[in-house]
Amino acid sequence: MQQKELKLKWLFLGSLVTNTGVSFIWPLTTIYMHEYLHESLTVSGIVLFLYSMFMVVGNYAGGYLFDKWRPYPTILMGIAINTLASAALIFWHGWPTYALLLIGLGFGNGIVVTALNSYATIVTSRKPSYIFNVLYFMSNLGLVIGTLVVGYILPLGITYLFMLAFALFALFFVVALLFYRIAPRPKRETVVKAAGAPEVNPYRTRIILLLITLLITWITYEQWQSNISTYMLHLGMTVKDYSFLWTFNAVIIVIFQPVLTHFDDWLLEHINLRLNLGFVLFASAFLVLIWAKQYWLFLTSMGVLTLGEILALPAVSTFVEMYSPANQKGRYQGFVQVFASIGRALGPLIGALVIEGFSYQTLFIGSTLAILISVAIFAMNYRKARAIRRRM
Repeated sequence: MQQKELKLKWLFLGSLVTNTGVSFIWPLTTIYMHEYLHESLTVSGIVLFLYSMFMVVGNYAGGYLFDKWRPYPTILMGIAINTLASAALIFWHGWPTYALLLIGLGFGNGIVVTALNSYATIVTSRKPSYIFNVLYFMSNLGLVIGTLVVGYILPLGITYLFMLAFALFALFFVVALLFYRIAPRPKRETVVKAAGAPEVNPYRTRIILLLITLLITWITYEQWQSNISTYMLHLGMTVKDYSFLWTFNAVIIVIFQPVLTHFDDWLLEHINLRLNLGFVLFASAFLVLIWAKQYWLFLTSMGVLTLGEILALPAVSTFVEMYSPANQKGRYQGFVQVFASIGRALGPLIGALVIEGFSYQTLFIGSTLAILISVAIFAMNYRKARAIRRRM
């Protein structure tokens, strides 16, 4: 059944279902491989790295196929890979089958995530900024639901988690099969070319600088999911204390993301301010950690980090959609996901190397400076480009 345009409820449902299903599987990798399969933490880290790298490949493939092939079969292929991988995990989750199927899931998930963001660029019923805000909210809601369910289901056996993931992916496949087939339409050109400007996209440099900032931000963000937990335990805090930080993170997102969506028009008009402020808040969160010894400072840091997250991360996709060529929307959204996935893959490794070679404080100082320097270069490029346009 061919639709004139994809309805937003199906797009948002796809993001919610995908992120919930994936969160049943990959966050358990270290625990499952170390405690159940009796593999070393190093092997677990390698598997997670390969998962992220294959997700990068999937991100790029999803964007390329969305533009050069067709959106409908592209997203169906990605969902099918996720469905088959999760189905196989129900029956074969020993070593090394588990690792191979997890890597396959990373590839399929990369295609799906990029395809969903690319679909958002061709929906005309709402502004892309609004759509990306809600997509980001749905993805986080899916992760919250998934991690909550895992705590109750895992004691019954990991097989049940794979069954739930399979059921969700199968449901999404049916939804996509029925509602994601849309009629071809001319894509909107959102890049406005100034009189006498060259044919090359004048915003290409800004997009590249923004993606580099995104990469650095994700490298630092991953410290919260890897090395900071060890640091808190070293200071005498508990795993429960660390887990509550993510509950706090989820609560802030659930409360404030709809508020940002309500002011979407103003934020879209001031998207550069939104991006810069969001990244500066990211950096400020690590600045707090330099002196953090008490738990309330970790809560403060997480609060500042989360505000920066909901400001900056959805706005990256919006900015890239606004200033990318009309016939390459999928490809550019693929780049957004590629840089984010590379950051997620490299983050734990870079953090561990800095900590082992220097200290946690060096990691926090380096994270603060890296984000501030990258966002400063990004902001200066914008000012330079604006000054040139005024003289034209």
